[in-house]
Amino acid sequence: MNSKLQKLFEEAVSWIHRSNTDKIRVVSHYDADGISAASILFIALYREGFDVHVSLMRNPFTDGLERVRRERNEFIIFSDMGSGQIPIIKDFDSRIIILDHHQPLDHTPIDNILEINANLCDIKGDSEACGASLSYVFSSILNSKNRDLIPLALTGITGDKQYIGGIKGFNKEIVEEAVDSKQVTMYKGIKSIGETIEDALYYTVDPYYPGISGNRDGIKHLLMRLHIDPDQNLETLSEIQKKKLYSYLLLILMKTGCTPIILDTVIRERYSSQLTHGEIEGFSDIIDACGKGNQRDLGFAVCIGDEEAYRESLSFHRDYNQLLLDELQKLELQGAEERKYYRYFYSEDSSRSGVIAGIAVNYLFDDKKPLISLVRHKDELHISSRGNQRLTEKGLNLGLAMREIAMKVDGHGGGHKIAAGATIPLDKEEFFLEELDDILRKQIG
Repeated sequence: MNSKLQKLFEEAVSWIHRSNTDKIRVVSHYDADGISAASILFIALYREGFDVHVSLMRNPFTDGLERVRRERNEFIIFSDMGSGQIPIIKDFDSRIIILDHHQPLDHTPIDNILEINANLCDIKGDSEACGASLSYVFSSILNSKNRDLIPLALTGITGDKQYIGGIKGFNKEIVEEAVDSKQVTMYKGIKSIGETIEDALYYTVDPYYPGISGNRDGIKHLLMRLHIDPDQNLETLSEIQKKKLYSYLLLILMKTGCTPIILDTVIRERYSSQLTHGEIEGFSDIIDACGKGNQRDLGFAVCIGDEEAYRESLSFHRDYNQLLLDELQKLELQGAEERKYYRYFYSEDSSRSGVIAGIAVNYLFDDKKPLISLVRHKDELHISSRGNQRLTEKGLNLGLAMREIAMKVDGHGGGHKIAAGATIPLDKEEFFLEELDDILRKQIG
């Protein structure tokens, strides 16, 4: 492991052991990575005898953090967030540990804050480490018994799409540990959620197969051509049938102009575990749906092993995917609006808009421009931006762009180079659209 990171984890564990409280507050993000990270920390700290209170936040910039501040917690752990919120939380009367992988602000040590950020340890936070992988290693150092939580680390890695381009760096060490310890099994195939092949293809949104995802007529026509029974389960197909199906699905994506790096993610090494009820990417999708579908408590309950919650989450995930499919099909039909250096579209719900932008940028458009999703909500404009690795190699930094524009209009923004978001006053919408074009011109023009 990275020696600098190792020392920080050991210092964080010493903070836990030297704490004079039996209560620890955990604040985490609301997506699959954040919920997985919070679940790892909750279980690990509970096993140590702490009373743990967890909150999963979508937008921690104002009201959420103010509520936490008023609680006067003695000890707080922020996971999958915190580095971008230091200007606010530095004034908390609390000891604070941050386990984050988003782009940090200017780093000045603060006595009551121990910031463990992958980027500050020469680890790429957008592709080599996530909130859950950091939380897992911290928890395994706290107590080796917590190594049984490693499938949740893979849930976060998968949820943050850090398998694109191959699992690398810090994450790769964790995946290798998971396989070597036999806590997960590895196999090659496509993502499959559903009891039948028809349902699995219908509800697949990432990858999004144009003409197949959300289209039962298209699915039945495809399966008829391949002589596959729609009611079969994917596992019951012969190897020849699987090869035919996989080849056809790849052909669909190639015809839409899908890039090789994304094509490589469709049929790839996959991981399965008992803790995640099977294939980990499918499990991660369920947790992400709960978080972004305003059922955060349900997603958290699933991660900590509530079987009844898991059964409930399957139905919720199906309904949530239908909402995604409705918007993706609309975007597939109507396209996006064009600016010189980016594309943008308007979405109906800010919790789903980032998911839709992330899928659409990979499967509905070419790789020449980032894609921006805008949601008008009351007096605010909620922005989600997504790019690709080709653009980041050219200089794209959406996290910096979102933060820079938001600061100019008294808003909030930040994130990764490849994926970021912002919230700004609604009356600054046109300013944002023009300013973003100018910033992206300087980055990638």
